[in-house]
Amino acid sequence: MPSFDIVSDVDKQVLTNCVDQATRIVTNRFDFKGVDATFERQDYAVTLVAEAEFQVMQMLEILQGALHKAGVDISCLDVGAPAMSGKQTRMVVTVRTGVETELAKKIVKMIKDKKLKVQAQIQGEQVRVTGKKRDDLQSVIALLRTADTGMPLQFENFRD
Repeated sequence: MPSFDIVSDVDKQVLTNCVDQATRIVTNRFDFKGVDATFERQDYAVTLVAEAEFQVMQMLEILQGALHKAGVDISCLDVGAPAMSGKQTRMVVTVRTGVETELAKKIVKMIKDKKLKVQAQIQGEQVRVTGKKRDDLQSVIALLRTADTGMPLQFENFRD
């Protein structure tokens, strides 16, 4: 039976490369000369550290630009509020991965409301869709591409 998985994932290596690219841009920019501005990545969290809040906001734009150039949808970013501590301002940007349970239930409901002859089931942080016809699965993919889910979705393991 044909099937595919609905996931939301960001490759850690791509994220590391984007953080490195943003670091290079910040070190070469004229308005950041003599400023202690750094990016710190730990797993899927990136901490932006600078001397002032407007500099942290500029660093966020640089990071978003690097992610966009690498093909990562920036709607998966969860941007925290800038926090002042001493002489530094910090902002934590978290990259959301995996289809959360609430979103997975919403996706399953959307598929069932369309009344297609497919089965959708939640498996951990992904949703597996199976059906008898390949055309039904492709119509589910088309439906989800046009839907506003708030998270970037990828479709993997399409099997006949």
